[in-house]
Amino acid sequence: MRLHHFGVAAYFIYNISIGGGGMRLCELEDKEVVNVVDGRTLGNVVDLEFDPQCGQIEAIVVPGPGKCFGLFGREYELVIPWKCICKIGPDTVLVQIDIDKCKRKG
Repeated sequence: MRLHHFGVAAYFIYNISIGGGGMRLCELEDKEVVNVVDGRTLGNVVDLEFDPQCGQIEAIVVPGPGKCFGLFGREYELVIPWKCICKIGPDTVLVQIDIDKCKRKG
């Protein structure tokens, strides 16, 4: 289940803590996601996926490249499992992924 798909109700969910440090989704969205495998910047977090039964975060979502200058949506998005996050720093989220395994058609 996606967090941003809740519309107005997401405002309240936005304010829940997503870890011991008490970081909020709006703070996570400001950080660049970098793959430590190749040093490539993947983009910024645009959404979270979580298990609606227990509320546990399962993945972060990063948009892929746009089709035709972004006018016609995205070719794919990267759904990065939470367990693949190596470190969340002040400006960057470091992940260790095989990009092809994380692509989901957009």
